[in-house]
Amino acid sequence: MAGRFDPLTRAAVRGGRTDVPAGRGGTAGAGAQERRWTPGGPVDLGLILGPLRRGPADPTFRTTPDGSVWRTGRTPEGHPATLRVARAGEQVLAEAWGPGAGWFLDRLPALLGAGDDPAAFVPRHRLVHASHRRRPGLRLTRTGLVLESLIPTVLEQKVTADEAYRAWRRLVRQYGEPAPGPAGPDLYVLPAPRTWAMIPSWDWHRAGVDAKRSATIVRAARVADRLEEAAAMDLPDAVRRLEAVPGIGPWTSAETLQRSNGDPDAVTTGDLHLPGIVGYALAGDRDADDAVMLELLAPYAGQRHRAARLILLAGRTPPRRAPRMPRSDIGRL
Repeated sequence: MAGRFDPLTRAAVRGGRTDVPAGRGGTAGAGAQERRWTPGGPVDLGLILGPLRRGPADPTFRTTPDGSVWRTGRTPEGHPATLRVARAGEQVLAEAWGPGAGWFLDRLPALLGAGDDPAAFVPRHRLVHASHRRRPGLRLTRTGLVLESLIPTVLEQKVTADEAYRAWRRLVRQYGEPAPGPAGPDLYVLPAPRTWAMIPSWDWHRAGVDAKRSATIVRAARVADRLEEAAAMDLPDAVRRLEAVPGIGPWTSAETLQRSNGDPDAVTTGDLHLPGIVGYALAGDRDADDAVMLELLAPYAGQRHRAARLILLAGRTPPRRAPRMPRSDIGRL
C-alpha cells in the first residue's frame, strides 16, 4: 500500500520498506513444521520484516512472487532454521525447517509485532500523521536475537551501505551454511559465533572489512551468550550490555536493539544522515545535528524510533548538495 503514495527512495528502504508481492501464499511443504496465527489487526509483512533485510541480495532473506517472506537464522543455542511467512486470508501461515524450527515458530507473533502497541503512538506533525495513516500494517518486529542484527550493523559502521552489504554477502556465503528446507541454493544461515571468531584476517580483508570492524565482531562473537541475554532486557540495561564491548557505541546498539528487542524508543544517534532527514522533514532544517533531532523527536518520547521510521518511510529527504560518500574496497589493496 505504501508504494502507491511514496517513491522507493534510499530513506524509505532504510525505514524498512520491502515490497512483498501480493501472492496467494500457499504452502511450501517438504517436511516443514507449520503454524497458523491470527493477528489482532492489519499486518504488512514487508514493513514489519523489512528492517531485517541487509540489501537486495541478502543471502539470509528473500521475498518470492507467491507473497512469501523467507528468512534464516540461528537460535541462541546455535540451531539453524529457515522460516517462511505468508498471508493466508485473515491468518498468517508460517513454515519452518531445521533444528531451530520450533524456536522460530514459537516466536512468530513477536516477530510480527504482537508485542508492539501502535495505539500508543500519537502523530504530532502533518508529515508523520500522513505516513502513519498510510501504513496501518506497520508493527515493530522483535526477533529475540542479538548477534544476527549486531554483526551486519557493525559492518555498516563508517562505510556506505553498498560496501557493508557486499561484505555481509561474501562472509555469509563463505562461512555460513546452506539453509535447511526447500529454499534453494542461494539462501544461507549466518555463521555460528565461533565461526565468526575464527575468520582469518585475510578473509576479512578480502571482504573489504577493516581491522577495527572485524575486531569488534570477533569480540562480540566471543561473548555471544552474554549479548543474546540483552534481547530479554529493558532498553537501558540492554544498551549497557552491548556497549560494554569495545567498538559498540550508541549508533550500533540502537540499530541492533531496534530489531532484536523491538523497542519503539530506541532512536539512532551518531548517524551521518538521519538528523538531517528528520530535521528537514519536521522543521525544514537540513543541517540538524543529533541535539536538534532529539529535540524535534521529544514530543514522541517513548515512541521516537517509530516516529523516525515513519519519517524515513515518507521518503522526504533534503536535496543532495554534495557527492555521495565514495565507495572503497580495501580487499583490492
